[in-house]
Amino acid sequence: MSRTPKPHPLTTTQARQIWLHAQRLDERTPFGEGAKAVADAVAHLGYVQIDTINVIERCHHHILFSRIPSYRRADLRHAQSVDRSVFEYWTHALSYVPTGDFRMFLPAMREHQREGHKWFASVQPADMRKVMRLVRAGPLTIRDIEDDVLTEKEHLWQSRKPSKRALQLAFYTGAVTISERQGMLKTYELMTRHFGWDKLPRPASAKEITTYLLERALRSQGVVSLDSICHLDAPRKKAVAGLIASRVRRGELVPVAIDGAGKQEHWAVPAALEAGGEAVSPDLVHILSPFDPLIIQRKRTNLIFGYNHLFEAYVPKAKRKLGYFALPVLVGDEIVAALDLKTDRQAKKLLMQKWTWIGQGKKTAGRKELKQRIEEELDRFERFQLAE
Repeated sequence: MSRTPKPHPLTTTQARQIWLHAQRLDERTPFGEGAKAVADAVAHLGYVQIDTINVIERCHHHILFSRIPSYRRADLRHAQSVDRSVFEYWTHALSYVPTGDFRMFLPAMREHQREGHKWFASVQPADMRKVMRLVRAGPLTIRDIEDDVLTEKEHLWQSRKPSKRALQLAFYTGAVTISERQGMLKTYELMTRHFGWDKLPRPASAKEITTYLLERALRSQGVVSLDSICHLDAPRKKAVAGLIASRVRRGELVPVAIDGAGKQEHWAVPAALEAGGEAVSPDLVHILSPFDPLIIQRKRTNLIFGYNHLFEAYVPKAKRKLGYFALPVLVGDEIVAALDLKTDRQAKKLLMQKWTWIGQGKKTAGRKELKQRIEEELDRFERFQLAE
């Protein structure tokens, strides 16, 4: 009878360095440039979250800029609309995902075809027939539909246009895809016509999806836990745990004990542990989105970086500690500050609302030089914010 191997001990510094390498935040230009860099970055990360908040640049552009220094918004448009190497669908949130992973999302689309979607239960069959008739005639945006009779919202973020809700449901069922974005204005197109397919690919099996989730996490996180693999997807945990156990028995995964993790189990592939984490150059400075994969799983970030990010956009002003839209600042392998920024596009400048020192950034020794490095990155970040 085989025994579970003794967990490999990791300090939080080692775990941090392994995770930064997996996120490609330990290199200046890990993916090159242009639309191919976008496709390669999304393929490596597994997904890039989309968000509507526009205090600074929207998070999908921001996340890509953090890993592609020469990134331009047109590169993402090209990857989505011309190369079609990425498409939009739901992960733990609406995201850009690699077209190569399309099969993994088809079962969810089929489920919404059968059972509908809880967010769009009020969509009427007549509204669905209307939007599908229109989109069959050619790609369209919600602005192209002018004859809707507006209805009351059922919740705060819902549209008053029945056609918009119908298009969103068609998106979740896989009947249509988003072929282009101009800001937050989406162009809807038939899925098959956008990709040039006669029919949709074969849906992935449950076993294939379990393998996909584990391998995506190992590639982009380095050291994983059930929570980090199945972020906001608890029903998948049982199957993923079974796959992890089988890989541990075969020696393909190694249990890991991270300092301070208590009973929370972690795993890594042996090669990641053999390579070990390397110190990241303090010359590398990243001003991160609060939706960056390094930040979005708050408990994991707190464990490994000792930083509990507070997203305070929905917190009353008097109770905010970091600010309305604070951005963590990564210098080398430490989060040292949180900057509450706002882009004034009319005045063409980036406004500093609040600067909060974090962790090692609180130390006065060397802070002048540290501040200078951050300000240099702020200059670059401002140019990106204001670029067309």
